[in-house]
Amino acid sequence: MKLNERSLAFYATCDSPADNAGFLYKRGERHTAYHRRWFVLKGNMLFYFEERESREPVGVIVLEGCTVELCDSAEEFAFAICFSGTKSRTYVLAAESQAAMESWVKSLSRASFDYMRLVVRELEKQLEEMRWGPASGCGGCRQLPGSWKPKPLGPERSPERLPALPAILPKENGCAVWNNVPGADRPPDTSICSGYDSEGNPRPPPLPPRRRASSSEAGSAGVAAAESPSTFCRLHERYGQEVARLRQDWLERRRGPRP
Repeated sequence: MKLNERSLAFYATCDSPADNAGFLYKRGERHTAYHRRWFVLKGNMLFYFEERESREPVGVIVLEGCTVELCDSAEEFAFAICFSGTKSRTYVLAAESQAAMESWVKSLSRASFDYMRLVVRELEKQLEEMRWGPASGCGGCRQLPGSWKPKPLGPERSPERLPALPAILPKENGCAVWNNVPGADRPPDTSICSGYDSEGNPRPPPLPPRRRASSSEAGSAGVAAAESPSTFCRLHERYGQEVARLRQDWLERRRGPRP
């Protein structure tokens, strides 16, 4: 991205919101005298003007690779913007009050992209811990998504004490009957209420008992099935005659009275 004086002046005076703005005393580079300037902080750029109503900035400080520190100076509430390097310049500024100094030091320390990068990394780390922390049982431990298995709610039982199931379940009309398993007359097993088997897998819901039709119901169903075709034919013939009669009346009305 290329920057020139026109683009910087437009960015400094445009209507975009500023992170901080106010009067500060700036010490000169050659002379140690302090000059009152209007400072505007936007992003990682600190602009300073001669007056508050000025349309062009006098200078700009790019806040990258620098630290903001308190310093001893003739002016009260002074602080410095220090850059690394032997030939780098140190900007000494002074605020008008203790509250203003603390506000500017905090704003300038958080203006660089390095600080924003650290904040984003910390937020990503917290989000990852919140995402995988409850699954592993502790807030700081990490665990792979596929390694977690639900624990059975009922009491754990050893494999030796589990009842042996028959190899082939008895069937009735092609469906398995659960209550016909040998040993069904024993007291019910409380582990079934947990909804999980010994390996922690969810149990399938039990099949409802099949209802056997009585001889009277079977006979009535057979009579209804035998009478249903004849009943349908009679209804079809009845309504068909009515439809034909209505169609004949409609045709006669359409032709009009005969001469």
